[in-house]
Amino acid sequence: MVAEEVVRAFWPFWTTIFFILAPLMMGWQDTLPLEVLWGGGVVAVLAFLGTLVWGVRRFRLPSIEDATARVDASLPGRPIAALADTQAIGAGDAASEAVWRAHIARMADRTKQAKAVEPDLRVSDRDPYGLRFIALIFFVTAVLFGSFLRVGSVGEIVAGQEPSLATGPVWEGWIEPPAYTGKPSLYLNDIPAGTLRVPEGSQITLRLYGEVGALTVAETVSGRTGELGSASEAQQQFTISRSGELTISGPNEVTWQVIAVEDTAPSVALTAPIEADAMGEMSQSFAVSDDYGVETGTATITLDLASVDRRHGLTIDPDPVAPLVLDLPMPFTGDRAEFEEILIDDLSEHPLANLPVIMEFSVTDAAGQIGQSDPESLILPGRRFFQPLARAVIEQRRDLMWSKANARRVNQILRAVSNQPEGFFTSETIYLRMRTIIRRLDNMATFGMTDEGQAEIVDALWELAIQLEDGRLADARERLRRAQERLAEAMRNGASDEEIAELMQELREATDDYLRMLAEQAEPGDGTDMADSGQQGEQMGMDELQALMDRIEQLMQEGRMAEAQQLMEQLNELMENLRVTQGEGGEGPQSPGEQSMQDLAETLRDQEELSDDAFRDLQQQGEQQGQQRGQQGQQSQPGQQGQQGQQGQRPGQPQGQQGQDGNQPGQSGRQGQGQGVGEDAQSGEQRGDGAGGEGDERNLAERQRALREELERQRNSLPNLPGESGEIARQSLERAEGAMEGAEEALRDGDLAEAIDQQAEAMDALRNGMRELGQAMAENQNAQPGQGSEQGQAASRESDAQRDPLGREMGNTGQLGTDQSLLGGADVNRRAEELLGEIRRRSAEQDRPEVERDYLRRLLDQF
Repeated sequence: MVAEEVVRAFWPFWTTIFFILAPLMMGWQDTLPLEVLWGGGVVAVLAFLGTLVWGVRRFRLPSIEDATARVDASLPGRPIAALADTQAIGAGDAASEAVWRAHIARMADRTKQAKAVEPDLRVSDRDPYGLRFIALIFFVTAVLFGSFLRVGSVGEIVAGQEPSLATGPVWEGWIEPPAYTGKPSLYLNDIPAGTLRVPEGSQITLRLYGEVGALTVAETVSGRTGELGSASEAQQQFTISRSGELTISGPNEVTWQVIAVEDTAPSVALTAPIEADAMGEMSQSFAVSDDYGVETGTATITLDLASVDRRHGLTIDPDPVAPLVLDLPMPFTGDRAEFEEILIDDLSEHPLANLPVIMEFSVTDAAGQIGQSDPESLILPGRRFFQPLARAVIEQRRDLMWSKANARRVNQILRAVSNQPEGFFTSETIYLRMRTIIRRLDNMATFGMTDEGQAEIVDALWELAIQLEDGRLADARERLRRAQERLAEAMRNGASDEEIAELMQELREATDDYLRMLAEQAEPGDGTDMADSGQQGEQMGMDELQALMDRIEQLMQEGRMAEAQQLMEQLNELMENLRVTQGEGGEGPQSPGEQSMQDLAETLRDQEELSDDAFRDLQQQGEQQGQQRGQQGQQSQPGQQGQQGQQGQRPGQPQGQQGQDGNQPGQSGRQGQGQGVGEDAQSGEQRGDGAGGEGDERNLAERQRALREELERQRNSLPNLPGESGEIARQSLERAEGAMEGAEEALRDGDLAEAIDQQAEAMDALRNGMRELGQAMAENQNAQPGQGSEQGQAASRESDAQRDPLGREMGNTGQLGTDQSLLGGADVNRRAEELLGEIRRRSAEQDRPEVERDYLRRLLDQF
């Protein structure tokens, strides 16, 4: 009650205080005219005194009686007041007195419920316009953006003194480092005197307040000469170009020893020898470092004339060739202070291609400093030609670009080459193109060769060489492309088995012709009779290519057109990048690591097939449950039980047939599971009477057990590979073995959905184990250099075994194209979105079996 009285009596008082403090904290007194300030002060004093007097007069200290009455009013019937009352009517009447005593007893019980009354601090009825809230907003704003210290300036104004005279001269200063350093600005007033390290090129800004000449600035960090401003100027600005001293003289003199941190020049270095693919595209890796980051970079390639073999058309002095300047790739995101990148370009048509050159990289930072790499002497990569006539044409093109004076010599050699065209030119068109080039050279020999004419002949010779190199090969490639397009059209329109067989035979014949052309034009002695994608160490056997086409045909016959289309796209891109090399030797014996990888790949394939069979059984089980629910609504009639018994035998009867269907995708994987599995499957077929499903699950459980035991054997026979990757590989295989054991138990219990989940976990662990095992093998080979050519070849073969013909790691299942797609990142995301949408659509279909919908919902929960 005291708080209520204080609030109700003094709310105008503290509202007035807030209204007075807010402008003073914001510093209005420093900007308003003196007359306005005095007038406002008088009003503020009157308001202060008036509200104080009004509050004192209104305030009344509550008494005990007031408190008792307040508590009594909060209780029903005012029991405290009732206890103090006396009986006015009926005194002396026993009945009346009994009623009165009962009333008093009831009121006494009610007093036991008495509690402290909460204060009512609301004064809305006294402040209808909310002046107290407006004053509070002003005060909070002043606290955030003003200061209590500014209130003290009122006393200075009253005393008639200027603030500058009261406080003396002051200064402010800032140091702003160059923007490219990314360092924040420094406030000099917060930095104590002493050593101060700042980047070179930082800008210092100083502002001096107070009487002119009271403060002066002395510095030796800018290195300024010539006309300089006064040391006592109110505002000064200069740039730090060297180390020195900075002093602000006057009251409270302060001095800093400024150390200018130099911006070091960037550095760039080549990190590996230059590489090139079969079509002449070069790749050069390099590393860049700088203290703050580089802005741009270039690669300059100049002709190394001293290293050129000056024979034939190169004996004469060359025409001036401008250095070739290429922009270096820079990271789009991240830090440019230290990074590694690869310069990739195709310079096959440049005049310097296949000639000795000097390559030098240079990078520039934001300060304009340049860092250069050591000059690297090398042969600039370009496309290589193996067809003899094409090589002759490309050599004459090189001589013509070397010097226009070679025009007559080039003309004579081309005439000699085309003198007897029989057997050299694959078509009359190619021969006529060469004769056209010769006539153009004759004309230029008569009237002189210009730069435009030289460029025209050079382009024509390049196209002629390409056509000669890829002559018959281009025809074979076109036939292969047509066969691929017809097969893709058949996939979209749904062809019959006979049409599929015919189209696949056409594709095989076109592929054989294409590979034969490649083999005829292959570079001898640099391969091992294997298909090659054009990059070093990325090979694929012909049997694997044939297996890929067999897999496409099988998927089409099974109606799985989406998967067949995906493999077909992989085959198309594979053939687009394929070349064939021939070698002298065959494949050598496999190392223990290679054998382990092959065994694990087979185990993973078998596990995938087993998981497919389990999912197929899960679907059949759901369909049977749906049929049984449909039959429960019908009336049972005599003889129906026999029919139901026959239906109960149905899952057992087609089990062998189902196993045959399941063996089609990978029959070899399950044929090696052992005789015990086959016997158990046969016993499951013979049970009948509704026990077929149980026998099928036991068959799957036995197959799972065989796979688990095989994985245990493979894990125990792993080579002892040191390092973290080898340990992770062993742990992953142990996890896969545990998941297989869980799947086996789930199959024996008849829980197919749980078994499929465990099998998925086992496959994931197997893939991870194979990946880490391959990494450990690669690390082990890199750590043991110089072990002889045989081990080097074995390491190359082992690396090749883990890559497809396009240079990427093969699928962890060991099957080509099952784990990694030739599609780019955008297509992969699109395909994943399509699959997710299909799972959602199927899970929403009410006519599907509940067990299948439950499995699909669990897939959605995971992904």
